[in-house]
Amino acid sequence: MQPRAKGAAPAGAKRRRRRRRKPAAERSKTAATGATTGATTGGKTAQPVATKSKSTATRSTRKRKATAKKKRRKPATPTKREVSAGGVVYRREGDGIEVALASRRTRRGQLAWGLAKGGIEANESTEDAAIREVREETGLKAEIEASLGETRYFYVWEDVRIRKTVHFFLMRHTGGDFDDRDDEMEEIRWFPLERALKRAAYRGEREVLGRAAELLR
Repeated sequence: MQPRAKGAAPAGAKRRRRRRRKPAAERSKTAATGATTGATTGGKTAQPVATKSKSTATRSTRKRKATAKKKRRKPATPTKREVSAGGVVYRREGDGIEVALASRRTRRGQLAWGLAKGGIEANESTEDAAIREVREETGLKAEIEASLGETRYFYVWEDVRIRKTVHFFLMRHTGGDFDDRDDEMEEIRWFPLERALKRAAYRGEREVLGRAAELLR
């Protein structure tokens, strides 16, 4: 019997086959495939978890915010246009000039002084409307001497936005009495021109009074 070489397997023994280790890239591919197909545990297959990208999540957030903003947006306020006419009625007292101002209560209950004015009726000129409104609101009769331009402003009344244009005229007092006016105004009073410029409640009418003062001085 020949002697057994060192490290050689004994006679009749099966040689163990050494398993070749897979490369790292192939192992990563196998692991990824297993995560996709799912691993069976207790008869149930574990599904992969889907994740949203950052850009997709951002778009979804913006869309929700835009939808919520549309729901909160109030309906547009209807708009109505109105045209009126009025006048600066003056009289000369000695060396001074006086102007008639009319007062009415605001929605807050405050007394506001201003010029007589009102809407223009059908087939009525701005001049005729100014004379009529002055007569109705102050009880005074007056004649137009010059145009004082117009004022524009807006206000909201019963949920309707009113865009108003008022044509004003310089008018010389010729007669009439405060007691002959209607009940729309609370009080009518003569003011020195310089005081009337400060007492008028609305900026647009103070500007109209300023134009009248330039013509009368």
